Amino acid sequence: MALFAPRVEANAKFDVQCDEAVPQCRNCLVYGRPCPGYRKDTIFRNETQKVEQLMRKNSVVFVDHNQQRSPSLSPSTSPVSRDSRTSSSASSSLSLYRVADSGWDERAVCYFFDQFTTLEDQEVCINHLGFLPSLYATCRDIGYDGSVSSCLRLAVDATALITLGNEVKAPPLIVKARDCYGMAIRGLRQALASKMQAVKDETFATMILLCLFEDITGERNGLTSSHTAGLELLVKLRGESQLGNAQGRELFSFAYAHNHIEILALREKPRYGTDWIVEQLDCSDPVIGLMVVASKLSRLFLEASSYQGPFGLVEIEKLVSWIEAGRLMDLELGRWTQQLPNNWLPLAVYSPTGEALLTYQRISVATIWKYYRAVRIILQNMMLELRQTLASVVGEHVEMYKDVLQGNENVKDVIQDMITDTCRSIPYCFGDVDMSGNPPSSSINDKPRIRAIYGYIMLWPLWYIYSCGLATPNQTEQLRSALARVGSALGIRLALVLAGDNGPPSTPLGNNPFLNPMGGFAFPMQ
Repeated sequence: MALFAPRVEANAKFDVQCDEAVPQCRNCLVYGRPCPGYRKDTIFRNETQKVEQLMRKNSVVFVDHNQQRSPSLSPSTSPVSRDSRTSSSASSSLSLYRVADSGWDERAVCYFFDQFTTLEDQEVCINHLGFLPSLYATCRDIGYDGSVSSCLRLAVDATALITLGNEVKAPPLIVKARDCYGMAIRGLRQALASKMQAVKDETFATMILLCLFEDITGERNGLTSSHTAGLELLVKLRGESQLGNAQGRELFSFAYAHNHIEILALREKPRYGTDWIVEQLDCSDPVIGLMVVASKLSRLFLEASSYQGPFGLVEIEKLVSWIEAGRLMDLELGRWTQQLPNNWLPLAVYSPTGEALLTYQRISVATIWKYYRAVRIILQNMMLELRQTLASVVGEHVEMYKDVLQGNENVKDVIQDMITDTCRSIPYCFGDVDMSGNPPSSSINDKPRIRAIYGYIMLWPLWYIYSCGLATPNQTEQLRSALARVGSALGIRLALVLAGDNGPPSTPLGNNPFLNPMGGFAFPMQ
């Protein structure tokens, strides 16, 4: 799809860029204008190359909302190319634009919604911020008056401008994005001072967008998000009522996944107990079912990793109970795969070169499978460590716990199977092959043929499997390359941090007995 897609003729007078959604354009909804839908004879063309050629011919004139001229760009002021290790005159020239008015703000919003919001059909209901265009439409005409709606508009504008600014290498857009981000932060602080304002969807959506902005820029504090505490607080304040509508459930799902990633991958401890909320959801939904298991695993993980010993008979029985709980979770994960609808199941195919691959009917489903495999590896690794610890503390009485200690023989095989399946699905997840395993007819550079949101969703599962130390050298390089592509080609800079040119970034991973396969529990043994 072209960066700025062709418009339906009937809406040309509105100067709204069509996003090609069916049956009607979501961008028309954003700007509060009627969309007639598409004529049957409408033809969509991929005009990316034509757009780039036109861009290269133009000089730069950026104008902000107040119609004040900003300094022109030059190649020396443009960011590095999509591949952070190389640069070229071609990519630098993509920074050159002629912008006659503030239309770039609207284009940025349309591009952001296209790349980071999804609205699936009811059969495979995996949505990500699908409500945001309509929510934004209600506040787009509000000035920056300090209201919660104004705060949301600033957060959308900031995230949209940084997304497009990264894509086209345009520093003025990035500078303006940071200005909007700062104003959104100030507005959010004001909203959080009032409980009535804090529990609104607009406030929660603002914080989620600021999380996304932080990850697009790759500016986390280490690997921990600066907005995690705020998300936890809002989930607690909003309580059970947030699950009463689709928009609230979608917001909750983002925050819940965000927080549990930090528990399982980064050893962060939650500030508020909110796991009870997920139990109110419909576990027959595959995504919710996986969330429930992850929630149980997080609680077990925190309980076991925070225990400091010493070990007596009572503590040994606690170890046994943890092992049993983990075994039941593994059975639950097994049932999860068996209860999936047919259109969720992976397909084993071969590429034209004979490479064994896994594909799916939808990329959104493939991303959920990546989470499943990462959770399964975390659980298997934890069970291995728990059994090793039990064996070391029972000493000569090991025969008494023989049944509990059984199972380690297959753990590494299961882990390797999960890693192998993750790697086999990477070509499909990045759009390098179709459902049959065949490559697309054409490609644009090395850019994945997927929306940025799918790369974003896959970040942490890919990183955990990459950094756990259990993949083969070839698998490790494949996982690192996948992370690098998310960062360089899709513009999500956090992925470049996670990929690391010199191996995985420094994290608590090496000190985590569950996540370090060469370690053991840091319990004082007596």
